[in-house]
Amino acid sequence: MNITGAQRSLLPSACGLLLGLCATFAAADAIPPLAAGKFDPIPVYSIYLQPGLMGSADEELASGRIVEERFAMAERASKAWRIAFLFPHIKDPYWIGCSYGVISEATRLGVAVHIFPADGYDDLVGQLRKMDEAIAAKYDAIVISPLSMTANNSSIAKARAPGIPVFELANDSTSDDLTTKVTTSLQGMGVDATQWVIRDAQQRGLKSVNIALLPGPADAGWVKGEVEGTREAAKKAAIGVNILDIKYGDSDRIGQSRLAAQLLARHGKKLDYILGCTGCAPAAILPLKQAGLNNKIRVVAYDLTREIAVLISKGEIVAAADTKGVSQARVAINTAVNFLEGRTKESPHAILIKLGLVDKNSYATYPFDTSTAPEGYAPILSYTPGKAR
Repeated sequence: MNITGAQRSLLPSACGLLLGLCATFAAADAIPPLAAGKFDPIPVYSIYLQPGLMGSADEELASGRIVEERFAMAERASKAWRIAFLFPHIKDPYWIGCSYGVISEATRLGVAVHIFPADGYDDLVGQLRKMDEAIAAKYDAIVISPLSMTANNSSIAKARAPGIPVFELANDSTSDDLTTKVTTSLQGMGVDATQWVIRDAQQRGLKSVNIALLPGPADAGWVKGEVEGTREAAKKAAIGVNILDIKYGDSDRIGQSRLAAQLLARHGKKLDYILGCTGCAPAAILPLKQAGLNNKIRVVAYDLTREIAVLISKGEIVAAADTKGVSQARVAINTAVNFLEGRTKESPHAILIKLGLVDKNSYATYPFDTSTAPEGYAPILSYTPGKAR
């Protein structure tokens, strides 16, 4: 189904992505068996572009030919292709969920994968170094989750020079050298979360609201999307939406708790809602309780993790947009395998996952397995067919 420009404005929005520091990882003997069966096809928007139109996912959404379809999981590979994945880190539930999506699909597809995490969003040098290592190791394909919209571009070009196809997972970039990017409408995730706030405020009879944002690290593409989407939704709202403050910072729990405390010290009694990334939203809960404002200020997350799902069930977070990180990881590795197997006749430049939103009304029936790793899953960083983990 081709979507016209007029229809494009009605596309379900997306969300942004990533969480702070996990308190503990589950013990190795508690890891549930990885799924080896086929998954249902994943609803996506495939974007096909003319040369020279590459940009952010949202720019491509506005300028490309869009096909709405369901992405079917690939058949088992004919050989054990070696695929490297470059993550920003592996210290929060979002990227642990992506690890689960990658490893479970590698098991089913019969391919070898290695996940190379950087140390965080302030470790661009580390991620560039790991890209050099993957190039030197001559992986058959590389899947990168860039730390920056632009700073990884030369590194991606370096990988493409010897003929290694490079795919993108979750974090956006403007590189012209990507084979296919698998992500979401990052601006849309900000729109979704903010529109939920507006609907909730209207139901409460509020004529205007004051909000503050804890979106994550300033240079990350998903953070820019969150903020732009929130500003867009605020401008179009039927009630007044005042953004009192935006505090940027890496998505670690301790740092985000400090930023939340700073917000509350400055604006606490004026605030109605805090919107935060997956590491940021949970980090705001304790400062809110300590300030005695947890019954006044409502917390909304820009993305979903299992931790956030539990917090929604407890009422400590009221809603979360959902980028379906596990589904993104599954689509990314399947896209890479299809390309390596020569099964792809025409590759879309971008595949955007259709996303969701969770609150107390949708919680009981929400398909969490499309978004989060199973309870008790501990991150696994490599899989080789025929070798025991």
